[in-house]
Amino acid sequence: MEKILYLFSIMTLILINSCSTSYYYNLPPKEFKDIDYNFNVKYSKVRNIEIAYIDEGKSDKVLLLIHGLGTSAKSWIKNIPFLAKEFRVIAVDLPGYGKSDKGYYPYSMQWYAKVLTELLDILKIEKATFIGHSMGGQISLVTALNYPNKVDKLVLISPAGFEKFLEGEGDWMKSAFTIDLIKETTTRNIDVNLRANFYKYSEDAAFFVTDRIQIKGASDFEDYCYAVTRNVAGMIDEPVLEKLGNINHKALILFGENDGLIPNPYLHGGFTHDIAKFANEKLKNSELILVPNCGHMLQFEKFNEANLAISKFLNN
Repeated sequence: MEKILYLFSIMTLILINSCSTSYYYNLPPKEFKDIDYNFNVKYSKVRNIEIAYIDEGKSDKVLLLIHGLGTSAKSWIKNIPFLAKEFRVIAVDLPGYGKSDKGYYPYSMQWYAKVLTELLDILKIEKATFIGHSMGGQISLVTALNYPNKVDKLVLISPAGFEKFLEGEGDWMKSAFTIDLIKETTTRNIDVNLRANFYKYSEDAAFFVTDRIQIKGASDFEDYCYAVTRNVAGMIDEPVLEKLGNINHKALILFGENDGLIPNPYLHGGFTHDIAKFANEKLKNSELILVPNCGHMLQFEKFNEANLAISKFLNN
């Protein structure tokens, strides 16, 4: 029943937005470097890979913000100004995304964990609180497992990694996410897919759609598509659910009660709160906040609630 309701909601979105997407077709193409983040962007080289990041605020307490699949550091624009009042906030473009270099890199969760800890070393940061959204949450968990001394605390926002995929399910997902599939996603489907990240889409979130449409014309767009495909495989092949009990860091878990992506609506159905509560019980030192009337893009859609919860958690 859940799968039917989800598919019905997607079809409804298509019908509702069929007229509203027409102006997207005239958007000019853009290179990744030309997307405006509303913040100054800095660069550092790790393993000869140029990594772009936003670096705001001054404090000995450092927050490392890690975006999810397909997005960029720009997804944190409603959190950085608030958090930078108290902390040093570094929002990174993962390799393969945004203004960072793209190429035929491993793109596994463990590889990202290693790259991020090396970035902290280059910036002379002993440890940081890892704040990860979706795939960024899974990367944060992998970092806590593999490099516990580099992680102060964990903030996991709509995190991937809490859901178990059977071998056949994982194989299907990996085979479905191809470079051609991502390259050939139509403008209308980009709009519909991104709106599905929200419980209630607002116009200030339009850049998620417009930026994604415009980068289709970027010279390294195919490399971005490759990163997405490898990241899907990485998330599936490196599950952390059974390892959560090995994590001793204090952790805050934030989930929207109406997350339309977790659990996977096509393969599993069910309810977000069940996965969230199960993972919260597995972690030794965690607290869970379920935010009502909120979808997958919690840090943006309910930024006030997210910002206040993060600040309170870090100051306790």
